[in-house]
Amino acid sequence: MGHSQADKAQSRERILRKAADAVRDTGLESVSVSKLMRSVDLTHGGFYNHFGSRSDLLAQALERALVEGAKTATASMKPGDAPRSYETRVKGYVSRAHRDARTSGCAIAALASDVSRADEASRAVMSAHLDDFVGELTQSLHTQDEGDAMLAVSAMVGAVLLARVQTDQKKSDALLKSVRDRLLALNRTDPA
Repeated sequence: MGHSQADKAQSRERILRKAADAVRDTGLESVSVSKLMRSVDLTHGGFYNHFGSRSDLLAQALERALVEGAKTATASMKPGDAPRSYETRVKGYVSRAHRDARTSGCAIAALASDVSRADEASRAVMSAHLDDFVGELTQSLHTQDEGDAMLAVSAMVGAVLLARVQTDQKKSDALLKSVRDRLLALNRTDPA
């Protein structure tokens, strides 16, 4: 007796949810198909009823993690709110709270290093999200300069990543403050 389409969709969703959580928590390479399938009470052979390959699963799990990270970043916004300002974005991103939210914060900061070594499918997924991030930041800058937005995104992601690596809390906090202050200065208009 076969599974209904609804059962299949629910199983696929459980697999994808677990995989996205695993990717965010321990990285792309940590995902084992057999362990993943056991964790959702399905057989390893059943995996291929839902995904074409492990690469396909990882790309979809990464997409899910990136979307959820972006939702977390905008959770405090209400429908109809104006787009977040550059200052608000920088202060929220380059912060202790974001540094300490490895599994719920921006998945770009959590996974960029992993994805840089991943296959083209996963790199394409993150690349699209990076383009969106740069585009949104470009629109929030006074100058709307894409080069400044690229610099800001690079500094924001790098600061959070390196602050998470730093074992000395004071040095980690100082790194975040230094980068945050310089990024905020980037958007100040000089009096003419």
